[in-house]
Amino acid sequence: MTITRTATIISVLCASMGLRSASAADITGTVTYKGTPPAEKEIDKSAGEGCTTHGAKGTTHHYFVGANGEFGNVTIYLEGQAGKNLSTGASAPPVVLDQKDCEYTPVILAVQTGQKLKVKNSDPTTHNVHVQPAEGSGNKGANPIQPANSPDLSLSFDKPEMFVKVACDVHNWMFAWVSVFDHPYFAVSAKDGTFKISNVPAGKYTIVAEHRKAGKATQQIEVKDGGPNKVEFVMPAEAAKSKT
Repeated sequence: MTITRTATIISVLCASMGLRSASAADITGTVTYKGTPPAEKEIDKSAGEGCTTHGAKGTTHHYFVGANGEFGNVTIYLEGQAGKNLSTGASAPPVVLDQKDCEYTPVILAVQTGQKLKVKNSDPTTHNVHVQPAEGSGNKGANPIQPANSPDLSLSFDKPEMFVKVACDVHNWMFAWVSVFDHPYFAVSAKDGTFKISNVPAGKYTIVAEHRKAGKATQQIEVKDGGPNKVEFVMPAEAAKSKT
């Protein structure tokens, strides 16, 4: 009788612990830019063969800021999750980086370690995809050629790193930046400034919004099952950093 009762109590406790560990919810929020963003630089693409589908002129795309300050292309992530063996990148669907009208689309991406980055060439011209991780990051560089109508390229990263630079040396105005995480708790804000980080275990966290030009902001959040778990970031209108 006693043994049976003890076993029942242990089973209930284990089930209860399992429910708590499985408890998760989404974090949603917005990012806005306070002030007037720096003007983008004009790009002359007329010298690039196959780059004038939508006109020879373009601009850089550092600041995606809407009429009401909606701040897109900001990378949002949970701090303190690195090194916990949480990456699901090997089974996650690929993230797509396209080359269209001799520009990278999107300019800002985020992936997990081991997750495939599928690079497409939608242009009628040749590009090269020059991946340039920071020295000592543990990630490998690459520089494959991708002619028009060629198969998609498949790239991946082994280590976490913020803003890995991707460039086309054939068209020197083409840049994109890929942030790599070894966990799934991140997002990139949409053009309307909104974001969602899905299936976050209940608990207290530091959440970071980081933009490679405007800097970063942090907040504390306690994620509760059922929510709402909402965060509103306002990024400072700092002077643009000098790096390209």
